[in-house]
Amino acid sequence: MHTPPAAILIADEMHPSLFAMLDQAGFTYTYQPTLDRVGILAAIAPYEGLIIRSKTTVDAALLAAAPNLRYIGRAGAGLDLIDMDAAERRGILVVHAGTGNRDAVAEHVLGMLLALFNNIVKANREVRQGIWDREGNRGVELMGKTVGLFGYGNNGQATARRLSGFGCRVLAYDKFRTNYSDQYAQEATVAQIMAEADVLSLHVPLTDDTRQWINDNFVADMSKPFFLVNASRGEVVSLAAVVAGLQSGKVRGACLDVLENEKLKTLTPTQQATFDYLRQSDQVILTPHIAGWTQESYVRINEVLVEQLEEVVRKS
Repeated sequence: MHTPPAAILIADEMHPSLFAMLDQAGFTYTYQPTLDRVGILAAIAPYEGLIIRSKTTVDAALLAAAPNLRYIGRAGAGLDLIDMDAAERRGILVVHAGTGNRDAVAEHVLGMLLALFNNIVKANREVRQGIWDREGNRGVELMGKTVGLFGYGNNGQATARRLSGFGCRVLAYDKFRTNYSDQYAQEATVAQIMAEADVLSLHVPLTDDTRQWINDNFVADMSKPFFLVNASRGEVVSLAAVVAGLQSGKVRGACLDVLENEKLKTLTPTQQATFDYLRQSDQVILTPHIAGWTQESYVRINEVLVEQLEEVVRKS
């Protein structure tokens, strides 16, 4: 007789497709998407599983309130909201939907680059205002550019596949992998990418090593003026360094799907001044952390997550 897995607390808002998938897999669950931290701390004790998206920070204090917790599912790719060391000490398994939004992220990266290279946002705005400026909107081709990818996991690989269709030379650096050259990208060092890249695209997790990685010194050490794309985590990039690079000409343009502080009503005066420069610049494309946020990925993330949870239960 099949024994259903113990109950899961779902503490963030989820696409409705998740529930039928969990039912099919035999999981029992409680859906409480409006719980704040205090509510989670009060509710979590009996649960063996926890599913979160982006609002919930899982730290040692929260884990201490969850004596029965055996696994955590993150409906997304990044794990920076979860204290992985604390989870490991407790023997709590953490799974995430790393492949769920890779195609969405890759398409968004290409879309931002093409919009920037071809002045699509600027030209669209001007034509709507009755301005017909062809020469002022002469574009740059992606064909033949050398693109450096920092991070060659799910998102980096999906991006490289699409760049190959544009005739780009793709160099990839990944701290956690070796011998990963393939038909879409060549394994490279950070130094080689900094020496040769026309475009730098970031696909790394937020860690102590990557926080503020792209700063004034990094921009200065790039061998030639370059375009920057960040669809990873905002804190990987110093936006003040991006502004300084744009002003000096070292940064030719920036595609930013993520920001250091994405709560725009809470910006400090310094952050506000930086953001005001970026949002007024025609050399910058900004989107609100939506690179992996498509109709298809919303469902696919759930499919991947439930597959991972089933695997965890089978092994336990």
